[in-house]
Amino acid sequence: MSKYFEMMQQSGLARDFSSTSRSDDLSDASTETKARKPLRTPELVNDDWLFLEECRNLVDQIFLADRAEERREVVFAGVDRGNGCSRICADTARVLAHNTSGSVCLVDANLRSPSLADFFGVPNHYGLTDALVEPEPVRHFTTQLGQDNLWLLSAGSSSANSSGAMNSPRLKTRFAELRKEFDFVLIDTPPLTQYADAGVLARFADGLVVVLEANSTRRESALKEIQSLRQSNVQVLGAVLNKRTFPIPQSVYDKL
Repeated sequence: MSKYFEMMQQSGLARDFSSTSRSDDLSDASTETKARKPLRTPELVNDDWLFLEECRNLVDQIFLADRAEERREVVFAGVDRGNGCSRICADTARVLAHNTSGSVCLVDANLRSPSLADFFGVPNHYGLTDALVEPEPVRHFTTQLGQDNLWLLSAGSSSANSSGAMNSPRLKTRFAELRKEFDFVLIDTPPLTQYADAGVLARFADGLVVVLEANSTRRESALKEIQSLRQSNVQVLGAVLNKRTFPIPQSVYDKL
């Protein structure tokens, strides 16, 4: 497990997560993957070493571990707005695509505040909301990005009607289609404390990654949302503590 998560364990927050997540699976996965070669990082991913460590750990433990064969469609959700969930989801998808020959599709299901099309510098003319009302295969609405095996399904031209999209009878069918079309599907969603979208989509997926912001996310809020997910039978696969800073130099921390 990452240094971030170890610190969360020490603070008591991760222990509360463990009752709702497959924490023993993640620990075993971490042990199993130590023998493999270190994951490669694509040049286009930003050079924040703490941030990249989290992305690599997510890829290693959730998607590529020996016991993670069925974790192919995963939802990412921040506890609050501004936790950095979209950035973590996007760069995790890029690291994953760079370290597997399988196809990876990044889905912008944050219809309340879509950002991934701008993040990658591509148009948002067609996307998820269009796929819910038009008959073409779901791949028709995706855009291939810089890496040959990485695609984006943006929010779409009608993303303003977010509540209608989440209630669409075709939503489950389209996500089942994404599972068939791509080896891995990573789904960015709105904050847990503000909308129910993440929980809705997680019921179609193999689990959910919770994103928290250091010195910002309230422990009580995080635990409340985890409890709500558990009651909805959503599998919490892990937690990311974003925007963490350390009061020691990087060169010293690297040796710990």
